[in-house]
Amino acid sequence: MKLLLGSLVLALSLSVAPAALVAQQTKAAGPKVGAGEKLCRTKLKYSGEVRTWVCKKDELCCVWHEINYTKCGAAGLNCL
Repeated sequence: MKLLLGSLVLALSLSVAPAALVAQQTKAAGPKVGAGEKLCRTKLKYSGEVRTWVCKKDELCCVWHEINYTKCGAAGLNCL
């Protein structure tokens, strides 16, 4: 009985540890946002990829789904 309980505890602890490591990695990933900046994030329609980038607060977050392209908009030209 003790052997069964010990192996069950061991199996449970080994299965939980990788999940905790993955959660830490996903929180730490991504660009850092400073003062005067904003975070832009989109999921591309055709590839399903999630992209994250940083723009200035007064710039637009521009996305072209057809060519999988993202950028920050220029002053006066918007997303051109």
